[in-house]
Amino acid sequence: MSDGSSGDWSFISVFDGRGGARRESAGAYDHATDEVCWAHLQRTSASATRWLAQERGIPPLVRQALTAEETRPRCTPLEGGLLLILRGVNLNPDSDPEDMVSIRIWTDGRQLLTVWLRRLLAVTDIDEMLDQGRGPKNVGEFLALLADRLAARMEPVIAEIDDRIDALEDEVLESSSPELRERLANVRRQAILLRRYFAPQREALLRLAGDQEATPWLDQRERHLLREAADRITRYVEDLDAGRERASVVHDQLANRISDEMNRGMYVLSVIAAVFLPLGFITGLLGINVGGIPGVESSWAFAAVCLLLAVIAGLEIWLLRRLKWI
Repeated sequence: MSDGSSGDWSFISVFDGRGGARRESAGAYDHATDEVCWAHLQRTSASATRWLAQERGIPPLVRQALTAEETRPRCTPLEGGLLLILRGVNLNPDSDPEDMVSIRIWTDGRQLLTVWLRRLLAVTDIDEMLDQGRGPKNVGEFLALLADRLAARMEPVIAEIDDRIDALEDEVLESSSPELRERLANVRRQAILLRRYFAPQREALLRLAGDQEATPWLDQRERHLLREAADRITRYVEDLDAGRERASVVHDQLANRISDEMNRGMYVLSVIAAVFLPLGFITGLLGINVGGIPGVESSWAFAAVCLLLAVIAGLEIWLLRRLKWI
């Protein structure tokens, strides 16, 4: 990488080969040495944009991929180097984990360039480890450690989804409130969005670990660590698939519960209507305003009609019980 102008948007960490690093500004570092360096740039910074535009060692296609608005995890050998795009769960304050944060990486095995838009805690972990002298010693270890930290940050999010589904499974047996249905929809949406990025990330890591021609600077231990990270993500994908299926089962249980409650309500209304239908017929018949209505001149006719209606209602209830309709 050629020299660029320094600024608060970037830093260069030069690995010392023992797990530590020294921090350099972009303009002060001597790129003619064989030292392993890591340049970390913020994509929205004007200084970073100028630095990338002036950097002769970055092919135009790579520069375009590093600054693209939308990205999906992938691993692509390109123009004598390797383009690697990964994503991590968004654990920044007031953010949703499923709004995953991307990190774009370009390396030739010695020099490493990462481009970011939002803070990624996995990268912060590595930077702190370098400050403590127990970080990566080369690019291969950096990528293996980054894959491991990304996977480690995913695990609590997957566990939280499982816990939420467990709670919903218990609650659906006791309640069918609209709030419960909204929470279930949110869990399903989160699982779908996470899986959208987890699956291609697994494929990217497997390709990185297996493509020996494009990554001769990776040793067997680093390839093994990358495969381990890919295996963990595979398990997370399976957990998300299982969570989606469990959420679907809970949704079906909730829908069945709501349907049963509606059916019970409709059944009660139907029984009430069946009881009052003949009673309504009789009262309607006696209420027509024509001559010849029996009992018009009798003082006991009203009581007799009420008694008749009570007897008919009792007979109907007896018949419905006999037929086991109620």
